[in-house]
Amino acid sequence: MRAGEDVPLTVGIDVGGTNIRASVVDGSGEVLDTVTAPTPHSARALEDGLARAVRELCGRHAIGAVGLAVAGFVDEDRATVRFAPHLPWEDAPVAQRLTERLGLPVILEHDANAALWAEYRFGAAAGGRNVVLVAIGTGIGAALLSNGQLYRGSFGVAPELGHLQVVPNGRACPCGKRGCWERYCSGTALVDTAIEFLATDPQRSTLLARESGRDPGSLTGRRVAGAAQDGDPVAQEVMADFARWLGLGLAFVSDIFDPDLIVVAGGVSSSAPLFLDDAREHYAASITGARHRRLARIRTAQLGEAAGMIGAAELARAAVLAEQNGHPVAQARR
Repeated sequence: MRAGEDVPLTVGIDVGGTNIRASVVDGSGEVLDTVTAPTPHSARALEDGLARAVRELCGRHAIGAVGLAVAGFVDEDRATVRFAPHLPWEDAPVAQRLTERLGLPVILEHDANAALWAEYRFGAAAGGRNVVLVAIGTGIGAALLSNGQLYRGSFGVAPELGHLQVVPNGRACPCGKRGCWERYCSGTALVDTAIEFLATDPQRSTLLARESGRDPGSLTGRRVAGAAQDGDPVAQEVMADFARWLGLGLAFVSDIFDPDLIVVAGGVSSSAPLFLDDAREHYAASITGARHRRLARIRTAQLGEAAGMIGAAELARAAVLAEQNGHPVAQARR
């Protein structure tokens, strides 16, 4: 019998600001079927879209539960979306509404938590005990595993590592603060740093400078990384600066949590060969008492953009199995 074959199929849904992606996932973390749809802009329409996606998958598979990975604040009971900056929910009892509509157990989870759980069960974090996941994309999302359990804090919103202030009175952040870590270590930060570096020597002729001069709005983090890969000196300096901030931030995180493993995820992680070795060196040089303690291993994620769906589905499965075994609906240990 294949691992996980005796547990129910579940649906994991990545509820993004642009698209809904819903997948049927088995007990071994394999994605069996997926449907996608644009994300509606009202709460009712969004819940209608989620219900349609689940019903379509239920028409092809026997589904036992549903997990939603949400980029926003989820309450400690994993039932209510308190706030999601790119979704039309605020203090919304989403799990109850969808459970009533679908007749299936529904749980919510912060998308970074779901991704970490997937990596822990089936990917780069397997075998870790105290693990930090740092998802680097437009900003920084983060999750923490403590002794094999997701740590959500007292009110369900921990840890917001991307908004640690690393530069007093630094770059403005959409969160309202200045100098947040994600303003120096993210896809957005790559663009901001590139613009700053180009401005210091506007006559410098590089591929990045020419592209930026023709259409400043075309510059993206992906393009900066691509230019660095192609040997552009300014882009390479930008990536070196990014590596420094990543290593410094991970040292802060390790001083607080002392993890044995750090997983770097998110879209920027696909460019890890350009920065990860340097980031490890900055991390080792910046951590408190480095010569007298063991350092965390730093790895890149393995499951890619499917991690949130896989993790949400696996957490929903754990809740169902716990209920079947007469335990309260809660996260099961691995």
